[in-house]
Amino acid sequence: MPSRPPSPAISLLRQRIARIERRHVRGLAERSLPLGIEAIDQVLPTGGIRLGALHDAASAGPDTEHAAAASLFTAGILARLDGPILWVLRQADLFAPGLAGAGLQPDRVVFAEAGKAVLAVMEEGLRHRGLAAVVAEHTGRLTLVASRRLQLAAEQAGILAILIRRSPSFDDPVLNQPSAAVTSWRITALASPPALPHAPDTPGLGRARWRLDLTRCRGGEPGSWIVEACDATGRLGLVSELSDRSSRAA
Repeated sequence: MPSRPPSPAISLLRQRIARIERRHVRGLAERSLPLGIEAIDQVLPTGGIRLGALHDAASAGPDTEHAAAASLFTAGILARLDGPILWVLRQADLFAPGLAGAGLQPDRVVFAEAGKAVLAVMEEGLRHRGLAAVVAEHTGRLTLVASRRLQLAAEQAGILAILIRRSPSFDDPVLNQPSAAVTSWRITALASPPALPHAPDTPGLGRARWRLDLTRCRGGEPGSWIVEACDATGRLGLVSELSDRSSRAA
């Protein structure tokens, strides 16, 4: 049977909701941090990493290089914010000089070792408006309720919240479960190219490369890009020979 056209009241309600959503997105665009790569920023509805919201940054697998890439990706984002950062750890195993290499100076970071109470400490930190961002490292399942609490706390305080997800295995199904995060990223460490023309068979001397997979994006499109790792100012670089790679083709 053909569907009935919506009643005038329903049509009017839909128009009002659409106007509210457009105003909401325009307001959020003023509170976002561009990644500085047009191919990525253009698929994000606010033109960058939305502030006052929760984001996931997951390592692609259990190997150390993937975990380090997720941490450095996060550090590069934080490096371009003003103000102190709260970084919540399960245990004290973060290498602060490595964060400095991505532009995040250790004197800007308050490190909190929280054990199993990582999510509770993160939520408490988001209630302190003097912070620029709160980061926490989490392994295992994240319930939808827990992610909603973090998203609500970040939105109310206007503070950037990034949850670094540690994967105990490749293609971890836990990372595909529903989440209230505005964006979900998966970071894979790739082999860096040789930097010396006279030593083409010597790998690993060039700038590190990552594959960034935007697996979920509220109001935007997923995508995949090969990038050069964050430099000393926290900025990424798109690998030149892949600069025309679209998110859909990837």
